[in-house]
Amino acid sequence: MIVGIILALVVIYLTITYNSLVSIKNNVSKAWANIDVLLKQRNDELPKLIDTCKAYMAHESQTLESVISARMGVDAARQTQDVAGLGKAESALSASIGGLYAVAENYPDLKADQTFINLQQRITGLENQIADRREFYNDSVNNNNVRIAHFPDLIVAKLFNFEQASMLKFASEELKDVDVNARFKA
Repeated sequence: MIVGIILALVVIYLTITYNSLVSIKNNVSKAWANIDVLLKQRNDELPKLIDTCKAYMAHESQTLESVISARMGVDAARQTQDVAGLGKAESALSASIGGLYAVAENYPDLKADQTFINLQQRITGLENQIADRREFYNDSVNNNNVRIAHFPDLIVAKLFNFEQASMLKFASEELKDVDVNARFKA
């Protein structure tokens, strides 16, 4: 009788722990999917911004090409779900978009163009949402990694092959203060 009760408690514990770990693991996947959606939206908006700028900035092709190249890097990392590569690609894209906005300062007609203004606001809004989702993703990853490392949950995690997830990390350049004067001179 006592052995049956102990066995039932172990089965209940294993079931509750397993279900909890599955839920946490799925939260990591959901957080990644949320980032993926926003990256895709931004990826779709950037060509429109580039096309709008091309009409005004014909001789600024290097700036436009750097945005295009960085955009392709983010898209490649997003499609392969390369968490480490995404951080690097995001840093490059942020820098190139900042350079594009800085160069746009030299074109009063472009700055006054309503399409440019709308696209700039849309991309800035997406950047803010992506930053929020990055934080949520890293929180989810942290919850996952802590939970599967805690005893006795780690026994269940190892038994059912739950793995640690990787945090989104960004290049050190993205963490530095922005030199506003240099951006306007670029």
